[in-house]
Amino acid sequence: MHITHIAPTSYFSDYGCHVRIYEETRALASLGYQSTIYTYGGGVSPGPAQIVRIPKFADDGAVRVGSQLKKVWLDPILLATASFRGIGKPIDLVHAHLHEGALIGKFVAMSRRVPMVFDFQGSLLAEMLDHGFIDRHSRLTSLISLVEDSINRLPNKIITSSTNARNLLIDSFNIEPERVVAISDCVDTNAFTPRPGHPEHNRSRIINRYHIPNNRLLIGYLGLLADYQGIPHLIEAAAKVIESFPGAHFLIMGYPGVETYQRMATQKGIQDHVTFTGRISYFEAPQHLAATDIAVSPKLSETEGNGKLLNYMATGLPTVAFDGEVAREYLGESGRFAVPGDHHSLAEHILELLNNATTRTCEGTSLRTRAVANFSWDRGRSQLHNIYQELLQC
Repeated sequence: MHITHIAPTSYFSDYGCHVRIYEETRALASLGYQSTIYTYGGGVSPGPAQIVRIPKFADDGAVRVGSQLKKVWLDPILLATASFRGIGKPIDLVHAHLHEGALIGKFVAMSRRVPMVFDFQGSLLAEMLDHGFIDRHSRLTSLISLVEDSINRLPNKIITSSTNARNLLIDSFNIEPERVVAISDCVDTNAFTPRPGHPEHNRSRIINRYHIPNNRLLIGYLGLLADYQGIPHLIEAAAKVIESFPGAHFLIMGYPGVETYQRMATQKGIQDHVTFTGRISYFEAPQHLAATDIAVSPKLSETEGNGKLLNYMATGLPTVAFDGEVAREYLGESGRFAVPGDHHSLAEHILELLNNATTRTCEGTSLRTRAVANFSWDRGRSQLHNIYQELLQC
């Protein structure tokens, strides 16, 4: 079977949406599916899917995170690329990612008379608000909401990265329940493992690489650096934690916005206890997380998934997150939930873990067990295969 993926982003760029696409195509390859991903310029090209990019003259190759005005002309070029480069190539199903991808994918699917699956990873309007692309009081919100509602009705099936997202589509957009299937973000539990369980997980190598004192306990964050991800709250919490527990060190891994948040840490006087690594390759993420002792995710978005939590869980890390439907769905009873937007609450939970090694071990072990049982790609692969087969047999 030949699957055409439409990904209006600079795939592959080491963050959530891209990780989901990569792991999905890898899971599909193990079942014999052949995937072709049509995407922007920029990014690397990990296997096993074939990557087809828009022409170089149309895109400077810069990595774009979230809503960008330039997509207004990149997306028509992506549609043209997928249409003309796909001529003569077999297509059995279109798998569209992001709302723009669903709109482009519908044209491709109709022209080839094949079904389309839409991989819904959050509300279009909510993303634009989260990224500050539009103001909450802008007149554009009504128009964008209408466009989003229309796009949600184009696919044959919608898959979501969480039950919370499925409920959003059914309750807020009135999508028929039988058209929406929750396929949770999953994690490679063979790559993301606790520190003692993997020969490549060498804590000393990581802390020496970043010149971190060996006697510190590491609190790790891995993901995009942006306000809607709660990074300002994390830095405020870090200042509280370090004041009470000088042996703590925050390893903040990700991009963009590194210089902005470094200045914030310096203004708080905690620069000697906070290390910003910049962009970390997804394929180096397991070793970096395994070097940490506690994980944190202060994400504030109410509609997107939060795949980093699953990476934390599989690594066996006790985890603190801002309370929310997705965090509860992933972490279950073994996670720690701070009051959303409250850095004092975030700091308190981190301090409780820093001061109790036994609790850290117990909670981390429980989360690892939960990840293996409920969020491995063995389960996700089977669910995706079943949806494909249902549509292909119609």
